[in-house]
Amino acid sequence: MTVGHLNQTLVTEFILMAFPVSQQMQIFLFLVLLSIYLLTLAGNTVIISIIWLDHRLQTPMYFFLSNLSFLDILFTSVISPKMLVSLLLERKTVSVTACLSQTFFSIFLGTTEFILLAVMSFDRYVAICNPLRYTVIMNGRVCFLLVLSCWLAASISMLGPTIVYTRLPFCGQELDHFFCDITPLLKAACVDTSYLEMLDFVLSSLVLLSSLTFTVVSYTCIIATILRIPSVQRRQKAFSTCASHITVVTIAYGSSIFVYVRPKRSNSLAYDKAASLLTTVVTPLLNPFIYSLRNDKVKEVLTDVGAKLMGSSKKVHFEKH
Repeated sequence: MTVGHLNQTLVTEFILMAFPVSQQMQIFLFLVLLSIYLLTLAGNTVIISIIWLDHRLQTPMYFFLSNLSFLDILFTSVISPKMLVSLLLERKTVSVTACLSQTFFSIFLGTTEFILLAVMSFDRYVAICNPLRYTVIMNGRVCFLLVLSCWLAASISMLGPTIVYTRLPFCGQELDHFFCDITPLLKAACVDTSYLEMLDFVLSSLVLLSSLTFTVVSYTCIIATILRIPSVQRRQKAFSTCASHITVVTIAYGSSIFVYVRPKRSNSLAYDKAASLLTTVVTPLLNPFIYSLRNDKVKEVLTDVGAKLMGSSKKVHFEKH
């Protein structure tokens, strides 16, 4: 196929076949998903704020958590606003350029987040298996470089596929999804995309399974170390520092592996949409609440902040009267 043919785009906009339900149900979905999106923004913003403002949370573990919350805000903001607008419009269109941009940023941010989850498991490994050297190994410079490496690794992994995807000619106008994901996008192409589907499968497997393997190995070492601790109370305290991260990892990897680590996905878009909704909308909402409800130090800081706010409110009320 010539370069001129590759540069030819037969379709200038796509139609998102998001949720084939009645208008009343779409309005209901809009209200539910809008509430989830606003809660996601609020929850992750609170996590970032208390981590950066309270000295008790200015440690490597919470530094990584604040970056995870920042990624969750960006990731859900790439997808949710357009999805919400589409639910209110009768004709749910998106330009090819905007669609390709959404595809790139959603995969790029998702890849960055999975690498960051693996880095967070390494942080817990060092904290529990090498506690005496923790502050030396996980110093500020190392933490910054680890986060930077997450972004750089995701950028490098996306470079080749992005060049290929932007040069595809598109004939199909309808995308059977609520956002521009890779699978429906490839189905709309005018050319045979079987090699691109295989490339997508290989890259997805590489990112998800390699980071998951690293996380599993880290936690295997962590659990082995915890079981050797003689004190029951110390064992519980050590495990409690990992419980939130384990919960987030389970939810994130479970849904994403179902969607992306399959070589043939042409006949499962309905299931993909359900799993993608969990990955792109629900998981970013759950993360801050999981960490705030399962982490004793975060709960302690939130309680103190709430008490100060209540105290200030009562003081203002008293002064007015």
